[in-house]
Amino acid sequence: MQGIGVSPGIAIGEALVLKDVPSVLPERSRLTAGEENERLSRSLSSARRQLEKIRAGAEARLGNKAQILDAQILITEDEELLSLVREKLKEGLTAEAALRDGVEYYANLLENMDNEYLRERAADIRDTGRRIIRDLMGVAETDLTHLGTPCIIVAHDLTPSDTATMAPEHVLGFITDVGGRTSHSAIMARTLEIPAIVGTVQGTELIRTGDSLILDGNSGEVIVNPEPDVLGTYREKQRAQAERKEKLQALKGQPTVTHDGRKVIVAANIGTPKDCEGALRNGAEGVGLFRTEFLYLNREDLPGEEEQFQAYKEVLEAMAPREVVIRTLDVGGDKELPYLGLAKESNPFLGYRAIRVCLDRPEMFKTQLRALLRASVYGKLGIMFPMISSLEEVRRAKGMLAQVREELVSEGVAVSEEVEVGIMIEIPAAAVMSDVLAREVDFFSIGTNDLIQYTTAVDRLNGKIASLYTPYHPAVLRLVRQVIENGHKFGIWVGMCGEAAGDQALIPLLLGMGLDEFSMSAISVLESRELLGRLNYAEAQARVTEVLALGTAAEIEETLQILRISEEV
Repeated sequence: MQGIGVSPGIAIGEALVLKDVPSVLPERSRLTAGEENERLSRSLSSARRQLEKIRAGAEARLGNKAQILDAQILITEDEELLSLVREKLKEGLTAEAALRDGVEYYANLLENMDNEYLRERAADIRDTGRRIIRDLMGVAETDLTHLGTPCIIVAHDLTPSDTATMAPEHVLGFITDVGGRTSHSAIMARTLEIPAIVGTVQGTELIRTGDSLILDGNSGEVIVNPEPDVLGTYREKQRAQAERKEKLQALKGQPTVTHDGRKVIVAANIGTPKDCEGALRNGAEGVGLFRTEFLYLNREDLPGEEEQFQAYKEVLEAMAPREVVIRTLDVGGDKELPYLGLAKESNPFLGYRAIRVCLDRPEMFKTQLRALLRASVYGKLGIMFPMISSLEEVRRAKGMLAQVREELVSEGVAVSEEVEVGIMIEIPAAAVMSDVLAREVDFFSIGTNDLIQYTTAVDRLNGKIASLYTPYHPAVLRLVRQVIENGHKFGIWVGMCGEAAGDQALIPLLLGMGLDEFSMSAISVLESRELLGRLNYAEAQARVTEVLALGTAAEIEETLQILRISEEV
């Protein structure tokens, strides 16, 4: 069967199909409402203890990513939900049916909202509801931390609590019925560095526990109970990949230099201090994007200066002497912080978000800037402002940074003199006037995820128009070239931290445009470094004009794939 390969590699092993709650639940109760309420209370307590135990164990392995479980723990105590469930118990429903109805009511409300953050909370409610119903029915929970034999997990979807307990030594890979490249399970697979395929639609229906599976996370192909010759072919591919991965380790500690001598940087995108381990293990030459949102999400109030300082210090020390580019708070759009009280907007991606929120709330912004500058003496720091659309925003942000620096120095706090200040180029307005903006900053980092959607007017979260969202669109690539040329014209370096930076077909074109830094998921770093080492910069330059003269994304993608094959040959 075919799915979407979201984490590379080949896994071969037996399937373990995770059972969901039974599709048919007992509806009418023979017990009193009080007795059903007692059953419910016992299972709520049991589920809460399970989640707290999972969170404690996950924190040691996943760091602050474990905070995603806090929302599920709170759901077991949510009075609004539980009041609705208890009303249904009075109507004669079983605890299982009442909880199912209450969970679906609130999950559907959230699922139909425009905000991506709230839609994700619907998944949390359903996940927690299933856990409680399993306890009510006496269905054993699958413990992914203590699997007897390593296996390939097959599930309708993998929830935060599933992935938090998952250890790579027990899980060879996983397959889900639903999901996309940016889904929670896809991101976690890349973080854990295990092969994964999502969106198979019928995986849990067609695969049985104990089936022999081949999972190809590169192509998205799943083979069930393969013939011996097919199995042999894939074992050979697996061996070849393992040998290649081992061979790529030789690149660690060496600079990334093209065949004709051009030096570039291949860095990693990270979301928590814990991610530095994977970045270093995979040979990253720095951090091109540290998303600071993890400090602000899944909590009830803003993080303080000291908490932020410790997180930034940990990353800078871990990566030293490599540069770490830390993006200031990028909230709004698909990332909502309920405690900020941001009003619901018709077009959140075009609204009150990122640098706009920070400049409007100077005390919140200054707290982050103080923490960043205090941490700057522990490594090589770059500070990056997101969602820039005008020169005024750059000057205001820089002015606040300068003010914070002066305050810290007057307090006798040490601050590095070598902090680079840059901006993300993710709005077409910034790309078009990048020649003006380049005179104000030390670097640009192109955020292709948003640049694509803003340039082509395609919501990247809308499945109905997903085919229109492509980094190969000629308008997007022309803007990228313009940004790089304008950056170099005024003597600053230009990086890219969007998903396109790790696209093996695009890398030669981006190199030819003169991109200085490629920042990507850690798992893609060594492959990209090896590719860049085989490329000839002069030849890549010569192809840029020819490729950008093509009129459609399909033509550009096809041409780049042909060039990639010829390079490999």
